[in-house]
Amino acid sequence: MATPAPDADPALRDAAEAHLRALAGADARLREDQWRAVRALVVERRRVLVVQRTGWGKSAVYFVATALRRAAGAGPTVIVSPLLALMRNQIAAAERAGIHAHTVNSTNPEEWERTYDAVAQGTVDVLLISPERLNHPEFRDRVLPGLAAGAGLVVVDEAHCVSDWGHDFRPDYRRIRTLLEELPPDVPVLATTATANARVTRDVAEQMETGDRTPTLVLRGSLDRESLRLSVVRLPDSASRLGWLAEHLDRLPGSGIIYTLTVAAAAETAAFLVGRGHDVRPYTGQTDPQERARAEEDLLANRTKALVATSALGMGFDKPDLGFVVHLGAPQSPVSYYQQIGRAGRGLPRAEAVLLPGAEDREIWKYFASLAFPPEETVRHTLAVLAEADGPLSLPRLETRVDLGRGRLEQMLKVLDVDGAVRRERGGWTATGRPWTYDADRYAAVAAAREAEQRAVLDYIATGSCRMEFLRRQLDDPEAAPCGRCDNCAGPAWPARVDPEAHRAATAHLHRPGVPIEPRRRWPTGMAALGVDLTGAIPAGLRAEEGRALARLTDIGWGTTLRRLLAEDAPDQPVDDAVFRAVVEVLAAWPWQRRPAGVVAMPSRRRPRMITDLARRLCEVGRLAPVGTLGYRTPDGAGPRRHNSAQRLASLWHALTLEDALRQRLDALDAPVLLVDDQTDTGWSLTVAAARLREAGADAVLPLVLAARA
Repeated sequence: MATPAPDADPALRDAAEAHLRALAGADARLREDQWRAVRALVVERRRVLVVQRTGWGKSAVYFVATALRRAAGAGPTVIVSPLLALMRNQIAAAERAGIHAHTVNSTNPEEWERTYDAVAQGTVDVLLISPERLNHPEFRDRVLPGLAAGAGLVVVDEAHCVSDWGHDFRPDYRRIRTLLEELPPDVPVLATTATANARVTRDVAEQMETGDRTPTLVLRGSLDRESLRLSVVRLPDSASRLGWLAEHLDRLPGSGIIYTLTVAAAAETAAFLVGRGHDVRPYTGQTDPQERARAEEDLLANRTKALVATSALGMGFDKPDLGFVVHLGAPQSPVSYYQQIGRAGRGLPRAEAVLLPGAEDREIWKYFASLAFPPEETVRHTLAVLAEADGPLSLPRLETRVDLGRGRLEQMLKVLDVDGAVRRERGGWTATGRPWTYDADRYAAVAAAREAEQRAVLDYIATGSCRMEFLRRQLDDPEAAPCGRCDNCAGPAWPARVDPEAHRAATAHLHRPGVPIEPRRRWPTGMAALGVDLTGAIPAGLRAEEGRALARLTDIGWGTTLRRLLAEDAPDQPVDDAVFRAVVEVLAAWPWQRRPAGVVAMPSRRRPRMITDLARRLCEVGRLAPVGTLGYRTPDGAGPRRHNSAQRLASLWHALTLEDALRQRLDALDAPVLLVDDQTDTGWSLTVAAARLREAGADAVLPLVLAARA
């Protein structure tokens, strides 16, 4: 242990290390930068940014500082924390140190009032909140002012999210600057991250310097991870990667995490590995919160070999003995990759980080890039709609006037809120009337930075030099040097071959066709504003039955084929025999209550040949009656593509039509019909078509498509 400097407050340091030992064990000692941070917070009341590798002990800094501040009579520490997994880890760590921690998040509303009362009574040492909570109207207006005025310490965890140059930009984090501006001048602030390059570090430090303050103290250390052994295993296809994983999973040390790029891939991979006898659990943003909590607990206790997870399991997940991280597909950024592999080997002498890149990775990156900030025309229109409204507009009401999907619309509003152009109120969103500038240059620069990060990932995969050095240089680590441990430094640790039987099993699993399509059950809110008199539940007599898709576009099996087949620039031509045979397999496995007797094709301006040919071949092979094709009332069909439920439904409701001949054939059939289309996105095309067919006498409508979006 380094000897403290003579002016380093030895009595305070002794007290700090006593608290550290309660947190981390009898042998724990403060690192010099940990002590510098604690002293700056407790004695100097400064603002401090700590950029240190995963496992360095950043959380120890704020728990020790909390204990010292509370002992001196200060108010509670407020920790802005991004994920529930991280909150659960931090609460458990605080309890070990005798610190009373509470959290306010979307999963525990029944505890909010008790927590607010406990804060008011002074019995809470640490309050963990999500960044989204900072702009929840009740919390922002009722709780936050008093909390900010009385806080003893404010902590911003995963602080790279504050910067839109960071790899995981979250607009809610940008509200933290407003919080910092409103703090009393003597409230210290700590920001921590393991994954900030020099540009992000500068940006976060500058955002922390609100008012006339001493510059932010930046403590940045080496980002080497001595325990990690990095490898890239390049395999020819998805079946090879799944087969490799099934073959080698038991050889990977201890328990770990298998990261995938999409929810569908996580479910697909987990199902295959379970079928091959491995104890793994899926973990995504769509997993039930209670199931996620159980999965985390099972991994922490080594009761399961691995979680097959999306990035929903990420920042701050704390398991010191995590033995491996495998990536089935490459993240978009070397910084994201460094962060995720940083989950492994914190308390182990060696851990494995294996990347299995896929040919489809770039297509998935392209899809995520399509969700970027909307064009200026859309943003200005949204501001005008809010300005003209006679009160707050909810997201469903806004969807009837702004053509953006729900998630993208909400993300845009959050950015505008941070910029001061809109404000979230009880009941919805309002325009503030403040001047607002569309910073096209900055948005373009951020997009260019993202593209550069993607190119860097491809360079990481291809490099013949040290992989850890490569990642550290991407994070502007001045101490970056060859590690001597990765596959390029020390030789391959893992073979790039797959057992033929494992490959056959993976191929069969990935090409097992058929994905259920849940029917829409309720009309969107506010349709009257679009001239469509629909509200509430869709009547059972107009509703489609559960349908089937060959696969999701995000799947790693048939999804790869369908992404090429249904690409924007793909020709309109009949599907090949392999795809058609798979569709027939979907029909053969479909557990319908009554067998369909006819086939109806959806109208299409983009792929009419593909859809009508598919319908014809299904009639022939299934000995079904060709009922016909639905039509559009006008040559332009349903008009331009719409992106949210309300506007999509409005464009379709008066556009789809049935010719008299189709009605007559349908009436004579008196049996369920298949409704055939190329793909489904929002589900409203199939919903409206089913309603029209049911109105015309169809006994039941069974949607069948090649691809589902999600």
